[in-house]
Amino acid sequence: MGSGLCDCCLCCECAANVKLAFVGAGQKLMVFLRNLLHGTTSFDNAEDPLGLQLNTLDENVIQLCNDQNLPTLRRLAASENSMVQQTAADFFLHLSNHLKSTLPDPFLRPVVTLLYSSDLKVQETASLSLVNFLLKDTICIDTVVQMKILEPLIELFKSGDVVAQSNSCACIIMLSSSESNANTIIHDGIIPLLALAKSYDPQVQQDAAWALLQLSQSEASIKLLCRCGALPVLVLLLQSSNSQLQFLSCAALCNIASVLELQPALLNACGHYLIRSLTNLMSSTVTKTAAKACKCLQLLSNCEHFQVQLMELDWFLPLKTLLRTSSLIYIEPALTLLCTLSAHAPNKDVLVDEGFLELIGQLCHGQNSCPSIVMQSSVIISNLINSNFGPEAVKDTVCVFGLLKVLENQTLTDEALIQVNSCLLQLIDIDSLRSHVVAQVGSEHVTRLVNLSGQRRNPLLSYTCAAILSKLEQTGEGLEKLPLLTRLV
Repeated sequence: MGSGLCDCCLCCECAANVKLAFVGAGQKLMVFLRNLLHGTTSFDNAEDPLGLQLNTLDENVIQLCNDQNLPTLRRLAASENSMVQQTAADFFLHLSNHLKSTLPDPFLRPVVTLLYSSDLKVQETASLSLVNFLLKDTICIDTVVQMKILEPLIELFKSGDVVAQSNSCACIIMLSSSESNANTIIHDGIIPLLALAKSYDPQVQQDAAWALLQLSQSEASIKLLCRCGALPVLVLLLQSSNSQLQFLSCAALCNIASVLELQPALLNACGHYLIRSLTNLMSSTVTKTAAKACKCLQLLSNCEHFQVQLMELDWFLPLKTLLRTSSLIYIEPALTLLCTLSAHAPNKDVLVDEGFLELIGQLCHGQNSCPSIVMQSSVIISNLINSNFGPEAVKDTVCVFGLLKVLENQTLTDEALIQVNSCLLQLIDIDSLRSHVVAQVGSEHVTRLVNLSGQRRNPLLSYTCAAILSKLEQTGEGLEKLPLLTRLV
């Protein structure tokens, strides 16, 4: 289920946010740590180890990941002295920033111990090191889960510490790539995660929304989320003034709406607020959010009752804005929504009156090499032509010109050409439109139709081309084109 946001981008951005609190933390180790590892300093020393003047590590950090050093790191992590624990946490943070090979599994155990520390600063540093390890793929996700790191991470949701909460959310995002992990996270951590999504801190709220989006990637996880009460929270987040939060919650709801059997529950739980929030987001200055809202509306528009409510709201202008953009990422969801709405009879006259035929004709003309746009545009024209005002409206638009322009394209797919031909046949069959269509058919179009009708790779394409040629031959207004047609045949 696509969110419009890839896992790599999601994790990188989240990790970048949580790292801001730790700039320069990697330079807190070496003199003290070397002495500890070589037994020349006691880890229970009452002096503040972090107050010592430390140098950065020059040699390869992997030299510190050996069995001889492991017992000392374990003792550091398990110390009751929070300053000593912090030294161990700083070690792992520095290691996570510089290690390029896989961290040996036994070295992960002290990190788990540090996550259970009673000192929030230690938890912050340890959780950030885990973010780095996961982001750089220097630890195995299965190993992390086997060591039950999910438990302290979920506990950090309840810590009340903004940095620790953000770090734990970043870890959850990466760990939830596995469906079994996602289910465990939902079962054990969804309540505190939903509480974080309602936090007063914008960064924590955003990180929680990221995690909820990541947890909505499979149907099984989506059903669990819905049963645990995620729907009202996500709809509430749509109304945030934070554009990133709007996008994340909208993307998660889009994933939920893609599960057909959950649509009634989604609409029953928060239909009124959901429709208004999504239509408002279609006017967002962040185009990716507007496009995602449009996609969500389209998925929910399979319900006729939802369509009735939608048609009562003011969403036409933002939809037109999306259709006028130059990017397929934004045009396609807008077209898909229009396809769905134009197929429903009560909507047709309204859509024609709003000028969508003219806009679709222009789009067809300008984007005539894109199969998806061509096919959806042809479907919309075919749907709207059956309205009360459709035939007359077509005469005042560039719909026919746009369709014929598509026909000239030598690289278009057979499927798209078949859809265009079907639409042209429908237009020619309408008495009041026949002369309008035939008048715009030129010799180049006849030549193209004849050539395509003779190809053998796709019988349906040949048939639709031959059918149009037959209509032209039977039409009195097209008699002037018959000599050319006869020569070509």
